[in-house]
Amino acid sequence: MLLTPKRRKHRKQMIPSLKGKSARWTTIAFWEYGLKAITNGYISNREIEAARKVVVRHTRKTWKLRIRVFPDLPFTKKGLEMPMGKGKWDVDIYKAPIRRGKVILEVSGIDEDLAKKVLISASKKLSVQARFTIKWEIQ
Repeated sequence: MLLTPKRRKHRKQMIPSLKGKSARWTTIAFWEYGLKAITNGYISNREIEAARKVVVRHTRKTWKLRIRVFPDLPFTKKGLEMPMGKGKWDVDIYKAPIRRGKVILEVSGIDEDLAKKVLISASKKLSVQARFTIKWEIQ
Protein backbone atom coordinates (compact mmCIF):
# COMPACT_ATOMS: atom_id res chain seq x y z
CA MET A 1 0.00 0.00 0.00
CA LEU A 2 1.41 3.37 -1.02
CA LEU A 3 1.97 6.10 1.55
CA THR A 4 -0.32 9.10 1.08
CA PRO A 5 -1.69 11.70 3.50
CA LYS A 6 -5.16 10.93 4.85
CA ARG A 7 -6.29 14.54 4.55
CA ARG A 8 -4.80 17.88 3.54
CA LYS A 9 -5.61 21.45 4.38
CA HIS A 10 -4.89 22.53 0.80
CA ARG A 11 -5.15 20.25 -2.21
CA LYS A 12 -2.28 21.85 -4.15
CA GLN A 13 0.96 23.23 -2.77
CA MET A 14 3.97 25.22 -3.95
CA ILE A 15 7.09 23.12 -4.45
CA PRO A 16 9.99 24.11 -2.13
CA SER A 17 13.60 24.59 -3.22
CA LEU A 18 16.06 21.87 -2.19
CA LYS A 19 19.26 23.88 -1.82
CA GLY A 20 21.72 23.06 0.95
CA LYS A 21 21.85 20.17 3.36
CA SER A 22 19.35 18.81 5.84
CA ALA A 23 19.18 20.44 9.26
CA ARG A 24 17.20 17.68 10.98
CA TRP A 25 17.09 13.87 10.91
CA THR A 26 20.77 13.61 10.01
CA THR A 27 21.71 10.91 12.56
CA ILE A 28 20.44 7.41 13.13
CA ALA A 29 18.12 7.83 16.10
CA PHE A 30 16.32 4.53 16.62
CA TRP A 31 18.18 1.46 15.35
CA GLU A 32 21.62 0.29 14.23
CA TYR A 33 22.01 0.76 10.47
CA GLY A 34 20.67 3.37 8.11
CA LEU A 35 20.52 4.76 4.59
CA LYS A 36 21.59 8.39 4.34
CA ALA A 37 20.97 10.62 1.30
CA ILE A 38 24.01 12.23 -0.34
CA THR A 39 22.13 14.21 -3.02
CA ASN A 40 19.04 16.41 -3.01
CA GLY A 41 15.80 15.38 -4.68
CA TYR A 42 12.26 14.14 -4.27
CA ILE A 43 11.34 10.54 -3.43
CA SER A 44 7.88 9.39 -4.52
CA ASN A 45 5.63 7.10 -2.53
CA ARG A 46 6.15 4.40 -5.16
CA GLU A 47 9.93 4.50 -4.67
CA ILE A 48 9.59 4.23 -0.89
CA GLU A 49 7.32 1.22 -1.27
CA ALA A 50 9.76 -0.43 -3.71
CA ALA A 51 12.65 0.06 -1.28
CA ARG A 52 10.55 -1.34 1.57
CA LYS A 53 9.69 -4.43 -0.47
CA VAL A 54 13.39 -5.04 -1.21
CA VAL A 55 14.21 -4.99 2.51
CA VAL A 56 11.30 -7.27 3.42
CA ARG A 57 12.14 -9.72 0.63
CA HIS A 58 15.77 -10.10 1.72
CA THR A 59 15.12 -10.22 5.46
CA ARG A 60 12.08 -12.51 5.53
CA LYS A 61 10.42 -10.15 8.03
CA THR A 62 12.94 -10.85 10.79
CA TRP A 63 14.23 -7.28 11.01
CA LYS A 64 12.84 -4.07 12.31
CA LEU A 65 12.45 -1.43 9.60
CA ARG A 66 11.70 2.23 10.13
CA ILE A 67 10.96 4.59 7.24
CA ARG A 68 12.01 8.09 8.33
CA VAL A 69 10.42 10.04 5.47
CA PHE A 70 6.78 10.54 4.55
CA PRO A 71 5.56 11.68 1.11
CA ASP A 72 3.26 14.59 1.91
CA LEU A 73 4.08 17.01 -0.92
CA PRO A 74 1.52 16.82 -3.76
CA PHE A 75 2.81 17.01 -7.35
CA THR A 76 0.37 17.88 -10.11
CA LYS A 77 0.35 16.73 -13.71
CA LYS A 78 -1.53 17.71 -16.84
CA GLY A 79 -3.31 15.09 -18.88
CA LEU A 80 -1.99 13.81 -22.18
CA GLU A 81 -2.38 16.10 -25.21
CA MET A 82 -3.63 19.03 -23.13
CA PRO A 83 -2.80 22.61 -24.16
CA MET A 84 -0.51 24.77 -22.04
CA GLY A 85 -2.00 27.26 -19.61
CA LYS A 86 -5.29 27.19 -17.69
CA GLY A 87 -3.62 26.80 -14.27
CA LYS A 88 -2.51 23.87 -12.17
CA TRP A 89 -4.11 20.49 -12.78
CA ASP A 90 -4.96 17.52 -10.56
CA VAL A 91 -2.66 15.92 -8.01
CA ASP A 92 -0.84 13.00 -9.62
CA ILE A 93 1.59 11.71 -6.97
CA TYR A 94 2.92 12.51 -3.52
CA LYS A 95 6.64 12.95 -2.93
CA ALA A 96 8.94 13.53 0.03
CA PRO A 97 11.56 16.30 -0.24
CA ILE A 98 15.03 14.94 0.59
CA ARG A 99 18.07 17.11 1.27
CA ARG A 100 21.54 15.64 1.50
CA GLY A 101 22.41 14.24 4.89
CA LYS A 102 18.90 13.06 5.77
CA VAL A 103 18.41 9.50 7.01
CA ILE A 104 15.80 7.74 4.86
CA LEU A 105 15.61 4.19 6.25
CA GLU A 106 16.75 2.51 9.47
CA VAL A 107 17.01 -1.22 10.16
CA SER A 108 18.11 -3.43 13.01
CA GLY A 109 18.26 -7.05 14.08
CA ILE A 110 20.94 -8.65 11.86
CA ASP A 111 24.66 -8.52 11.11
CA GLU A 112 26.37 -5.61 9.37
CA ASP A 113 27.33 -7.37 6.12
CA LEU A 114 23.78 -8.40 5.26
CA ALA A 115 22.43 -5.02 6.35
CA LYS A 116 24.88 -3.26 4.03
CA LYS A 117 23.93 -5.51 1.10
CA VAL A 118 20.20 -5.03 1.63
CA LEU A 119 20.30 -1.25 2.15
CA ILE A 120 22.50 -0.70 -0.90
CA SER A 121 20.08 -2.70 -3.04
CA ALA A 122 17.19 -0.68 -1.57
CA SER A 123 19.00 2.58 -2.40
CA LYS A 124 19.01 1.60 -6.07
CA LYS A 125 15.22 1.91 -6.07
CA LEU A 126 15.38 5.57 -4.97
CA SER A 127 15.84 8.61 -7.20
CA VAL A 128 18.43 10.16 -4.84
CA GLN A 129 21.86 8.73 -4.17
CA ALA A 130 22.30 7.28 -0.69
CA ARG A 131 24.99 5.58 1.36
CA PHE A 132 25.05 2.99 4.14
CA THR A 133 25.71 4.31 7.65
CA ILE A 134 26.12 2.84 11.12
CA LYS A 135 24.76 4.37 14.31
CA TRP A 136 28.08 4.56 16.16
CA GLU A 137 29.98 5.83 13.10
CA ILE A 138 31.19 9.46 13.23
CA GLN A 139 29.21 11.33 10.57
